[in-house]
Amino acid sequence: MNQNPAGAASVMRQKDIRPAPAEIEYKGFKFLITDRPSDQTINAYIQELKKHNVTCVVRVCEPSYKTDELTKESIEVHDLGYDDGTFPPHKIVEEWFKVLKKQFNENPDCCVAVHCVAGLGRAPVMVALALIELGLKYEEAVELIRE
Repeated sequence: MNQNPAGAASVMRQKDIRPAPAEIEYKGFKFLITDRPSDQTINAYIQELKKHNVTCVVRVCEPSYKTDELTKESIEVHDLGYDDGTFPPHKIVEEWFKVLKKQFNENPDCCVAVHCVAGLGRAPVMVALALIELGLKYEEAVELIRE
């Protein structure tokens, strides 16, 4: 049997590739889609959030890091988790819109960050819902996020 450890390592690295944080802006509302930080990467994550004037982080996956460092930086954290590969339940969508309304009313120049595990599924869905609520058609919302 021919085994190729270098090839296996290459495949493993490919699985770890996650997109860079993506800022989406529409009608003056700003969103930052990211992957999930860890306790080891939280300080670098906070620096990225500060670059985008983030006042709030919404986790749509299971909590996996402490929020103390974010709180110290006056960044709110909201847990609105739901199952990967499914649509967000109505109650989660209602809470998402409440968070957005509060954040943008209190600080119109702010950016709201949202993350799931990799930043590729649940987080973009939440931003798409907000964009549709702001008047974009579904296809336009998806296209804007993909840019």
